[in-house]
Amino acid sequence: MEKNELTTREQLKKYFETGKYPTQSQFSDLIDSLALKEDVMTNKEAAILANRLARIDNAFIYYFTNSIEDLKFSVVVSSQDEEDQIITVKETNNAVVKQFLLGSAPYTIKTKKISGERLQETEYYLLSYQINQSYTIYRMFGNNLDTFSEGFEFGELDNIGLPIQISKGYYGKKINVLNTSVKFVNKTEVPIQYRIQASGWGSIYRIEDTVTDHYDLGDYLNFYYNADLIKVSQSIKCEIYNADNDELLTTGYLYAGQNQNSWNGGQIVEVRNVRIECNYSADEK
Repeated sequence: MEKNELTTREQLKKYFETGKYPTQSQFSDLIDSLALKEDVMTNKEAAILANRLARIDNAFIYYFTNSIEDLKFSVVVSSQDEEDQIITVKETNNAVVKQFLLGSAPYTIKTKKISGERLQETEYYLLSYQINQSYTIYRMFGNNLDTFSEGFEFGELDNIGLPIQISKGYYGKKINVLNTSVKFVNKTEVPIQYRIQASGWGSIYRIEDTVTDHYDLGDYLNFYYNADLIKVSQSIKCEIYNADNDELLTTGYLYAGQNQNSWNGGQIVEVRNVRIECNYSADEK
């Protein structure tokens, strides 16, 4: 009976010890032990490889899509010790596709190519992704929405997995971009980050001033803060003002002795120019 077992690594090494002359069959053993580019794995071999990968700490992207047959959406993943890796998100009919990332963290992700979309006048693509497991970022694109384009930075991956979802939706109207300028002033010694969420739109945590490009699906902005106050004895309040007339719009409290990455900072509606001021609080509620 023909043996299907591959020769062990140690046995192969013995074939090529100094002074030995490997035979034709021994060279055949060596070649059969290699994985060549044209080889196609069986389902069993693929399952074994997937199980091995699942037990290591490689980061990965997993995505699922619906109704994006005509869309070509590629992202480029950069790491500190490997060449850039390009991953193309394709139609999956809501099945999950998982792809491991090469190299080591930190990973940064940018869009590489978006093309081939065919949409009705009031249809748009909705993208959602999580570089941090504590919140989801949303972006819409297609038709007149061109703010999400090649070179858009997802941010630095702060998790072992990056979920991406793309779907197509009919909104019944043309969607336009709205811009709100945000100035951030931190008067404390505590590092504080803020992020903004709106309908179909969201941002990463940041400390610098920014300008939103949210949508008129709903002209409102929700604010959240990230700060560690475990070793801080005094609470902090972050007040949001209409920068055009100094009207106080909303106040969020960050409580002493706590560490949270999603402090609720309140909501503002139909304001184009705001200022956030964070200071130690004497009137926490």
